[in-house]
Amino acid sequence: MPRQAREKSKSGIYHIILRGTNKQTIFEEEEDRVKFFRTLNHYKEKSGYKIYAYCLMGNHIHLLIQEGKEELGIVMRRLGASYVYWYNWKYQRCGHLFQDRYKSETVDDESYFFTVIRYIHQNPLKAGLVKDVSSYKWSSFNEYVGKKGIADIDFTLNMISKDRKKAIETFKAFHNEVNNDICLELEHRRRLTDDEAIEVIKKICNTMNCQELQRFEPETKNKFLKDLKEQGLSTRQLERLTGISRMIILKA
Repeated sequence: MPRQAREKSKSGIYHIILRGTNKQTIFEEEEDRVKFFRTLNHYKEKSGYKIYAYCLMGNHIHLLIQEGKEELGIVMRRLGASYVYWYNWKYQRCGHLFQDRYKSETVDDESYFFTVIRYIHQNPLKAGLVKDVSSYKWSSFNEYVGKKGIADIDFTLNMISKDRKKAIETFKAFHNEVNNDICLELEHRRRLTDDEAIEVIKKICNTMNCQELQRFEPETKNKFLKDLKEQGLSTRQLERLTGISRMIILKA
């Protein structure tokens, strides 16, 4: 069955979700997020897009961008190919990292534009990673309230007020409002504690303790590692609890 054509935005603005294949982690370390952040900034001039909001989560990325010189599909291929090439080189792996088809929705009116920005910035909050949006380092929220970065904040803040101080205070208050925003919803999994993860490992692998997984045949071990990652266990957590090296876990 042929894929459904993407809806074309009248404004050229899209909310994008780029997700790890099989929900796998795409940012293992701080350096990985730094690399994607720089890639996003590098292609701004070449592709001519504007970034109104972003959030780099553990296994997916949210972007609110406006097309420029290049259409959305070309932009996403550039970003994905550049980061995956570097990621595979760093972790000595091969193959896909992102799902083949990114998710997108058009953003064609002012009200929804602001809803999407809040939704993107509140992603870490609603996932239970932080207690307030300003505490999350890898979103554009803090760029709106004073930190220098890559987001094109003037367009958004000027829609609120020409008085910059008033615009920022209104922007912050809007983000603190209780809401049930749903935009291209992805299910959020609460991060498992080590005690919970240990029980998951023992149940899925049918073992008495986590370290037994080291002694399994490679094919069986890789299958279980893949299953465990799909259950929400991070690479670092698996490495810590099982004693299996990170490279083996990443390649599974």
